[in-house]
Amino acid sequence: MTPRFLVGIVLAALIGMGCRVFGIPSPAPPMLIGALLVVAMTSGYQLTDRWLVRRKPARAADPEART
Repeated sequence: MTPRFLVGIVLAALIGMGCRVFGIPSPAPPMLIGALLVVAMTSGYQLTDRWLVRRKPARAADPEART
């Protein structure tokens, strides 16, 4: 687990607890299908980001390759 992942989990838990304590409507979908949609969208975003980072050409990382 990366630190970014852990920070995200902690932040999500704190937001959920804060909403519950202060009586604010939860920003999460109330039904299981809505929650699964959020998980699917987040997973798709993360997987696409990783896939695009791997596809970067080697030239882009080389500061000497300015053409």
